[in-house]
Amino acid sequence: MKQIFSLALLAITGWLLWSLVPYGQATEPGPVSSHYIAHGLQENGGSNLVTSIVVNYRGFDTLGEVTVLFLSVAGAGFVLRRRSGQRRVAPRPSSEFVQTGARMLFAPMVLFGVYIFVHGHLTPGGGFQGGAVIASAVLMLLLADRDHHLPHGFMGWLESLAGFGYVLTGFLGLAIGGSFLANKGVLPLGQWNRLFSAGVIPIIYTLVGLKVGTELSTLLDVMVDSGRDHGEADAHGQKGGAA
Repeated sequence: MKQIFSLALLAITGWLLWSLVPYGQATEPGPVSSHYIAHGLQENGGSNLVTSIVVNYRGFDTLGEVTVLFLSVAGAGFVLRRRSGQRRVAPRPSSEFVQTGARMLFAPMVLFGVYIFVHGHLTPGGGFQGGAVIASAVLMLLLADRDHHLPHGFMGWLESLAGFGYVLTGFLGLAIGGSFLANKGVLPLGQWNRLFSAGVIPIIYTLVGLKVGTELSTLLDVMVDSGRDHGEADAHGQKGGAA
């Protein structure tokens, strides 16, 4: 009975999507899209036109996405916080081979995430993608070594500085370029298709990547720590204090 209901629900959902989503030949771009295509390279100097749209023309959308992510992480951290009186099952530790492999892969994965958001104005990618890769490296390390804990003080400061730098860059564009996160006139656009080009777009994506990476990494650490047994945590705390 459940399978029949699932198939019927899937069929109804597919029919609704087929009816609501327009399929056919692509239409001509509107006036706003035409402006992006015609003047995006000249006004921003980035090889990746999508980056120019997301970071510059629609910078408020990116600010909203960063805010939503911050609120989501804060809410999830509050829900998953450790509560007194609750017991957790201590996980079985991974092998030395897994822990060593995770430590060896951690730095290259973080470096790859940094590469993604630093080159977001040149190639497909950006701050959110690079931050997600960094958080994936942290998750791998936490799952391989359950005794590992992130420095929450440093992570909090880095996240706060990245968010403050993002907003400050936006107001700097407002003061110089006339709009929030404006790119023209703030920094030289440089030579096209070079690393040091596209004005403030690489700076914005670097700040977004750091903020997303630290937020997601902190959330993952809270999720892993919430499953640790209290007795195990106390034992590690006593060992650390004795050391």
